Amino acid sequence: MMTAIGSKLAQEYAKIRRSAIARNAGWMMAGQGIGVVSQAIYFVVLAHLLGAVEFGIFAGAYAFTNLAAPYSPLGTGTVFLRYVSLDHSQSKAYWGNVVLVTSTMGGLLIFGLHLLGRHLLNPSSAHLVALAAFANCLCAQLTLESGRVFQAFEKLRITAILNLLTNVVRALTAVTMLLTLHHATAFQWMIATTAVSFAVAVAAVIAATVLCGPPRPRPRLFWKHGIEGFGYSFAVSTSSVYNDIDKTMLSHYGMNLANGIYTMAYRAVDIATLPILSIRDAALPRFFQRGAAGLGSASELSHRLLKRAVPLSLAAAIVLFFASPLIPLILGHGFLSSVAALRWLCLIPIFRSVHQMTGSSLTGAGLQNYRTGAQVIAAGLNFFLNLWLIPSHGWHGAAWSSLITDGALGVMNWSLLRLLMLRRSV
Repeated sequence: MMTAIGSKLAQEYAKIRRSAIARNAGWMMAGQGIGVVSQAIYFVVLAHLLGAVEFGIFAGAYAFTNLAAPYSPLGTGTVFLRYVSLDHSQSKAYWGNVVLVTSTMGGLLIFGLHLLGRHLLNPSSAHLVALAAFANCLCAQLTLESGRVFQAFEKLRITAILNLLTNVVRALTAVTMLLTLHHATAFQWMIATTAVSFAVAVAAVIAATVLCGPPRPRPRLFWKHGIEGFGYSFAVSTSSVYNDIDKTMLSHYGMNLANGIYTMAYRAVDIATLPILSIRDAALPRFFQRGAAGLGSASELSHRLLKRAVPLSLAAAIVLFFASPLIPLILGHGFLSSVAALRWLCLIPIFRSVHQMTGSSLTGAGLQNYRTGAQVIAAGLNFFLNLWLIPSHGWHGAAWSSLITDGALGVMNWSLLRLLMLRRSV
């Protein structure tokens, strides 16, 4: 009798947990859904505001600073998410470390990237690096880590709002500039988008502080989890490499028009992937909770989520392929080649759904080193493929490299998860 009651309670508890994930994913997807609309408006308006060449100049500087941006927080946000998800009482100390480390490292990266940009990018993009670094390495990272605070408390509605806020305000800013200026340079837009990033970051930090209380940095706690946090930053930076090194290299070789064409198609893929990332973000606290019980529990969650993510990503790939001819009609004739670029890239959401869900189970189970190893291999593969293909094939080479890299990462994460599960069952 007691066993039956216990089993029934366990089933009801599982239903509640699943409904909580569904509700949080719903908030994230609702926010991301509005975000998709605002990003679509943003990129359409930005294409008309800048044109393909100026957009390529902007994209080169932005991608270059994105390569280093994950090192601003040094993983303190993910450390917050992992440990505060289990024990909320330490939130002030972990939040204090997030603010202190991100602000300090962000300032150092702004200076360092400004110096490096002169040597690695074409002069037009290098001129924008300091502003782009301020927006990406400081403002965007503070906003991102503030979102993790609400994620740890499973208040995904606020996380969704914070993610949405930047996109909506950028879209409104782009529309205002198009109506008033009709055409803008990459430098003018960089000033505007940096101001937006700063305003949103301030609002995000205030909101997170209201939830956690005043940040109280605890250096001893930072050093205790320092290696773990750096591992998270390193892992994110490897994904930044295989997502942004192609745009940086196109800028390095002075292919600003090709960069604008390719980046616009790539951004369409990023937008199509947002529902997958919403599911991942909503489930991430549960991956850590499940991971505390073992890899098997985290793996079961990833397989259940894949049953939702793969059909979504397949539908996104089909839409991207058949809707690609609309690009020059919406963005202008200067982006005509983005049709072919998008058709090459349309399979990436499928690959991402696999490597994001399987990778999250490894992270949740404390096996981030395996996931990081796979991402390092993927980043190295992407770099050498781009080094080989971009000089002779331009954006086509970048597209082929991205397809191979995301596909390989999906295979590696899936294989690692299977092998580790088999090893634990022996």
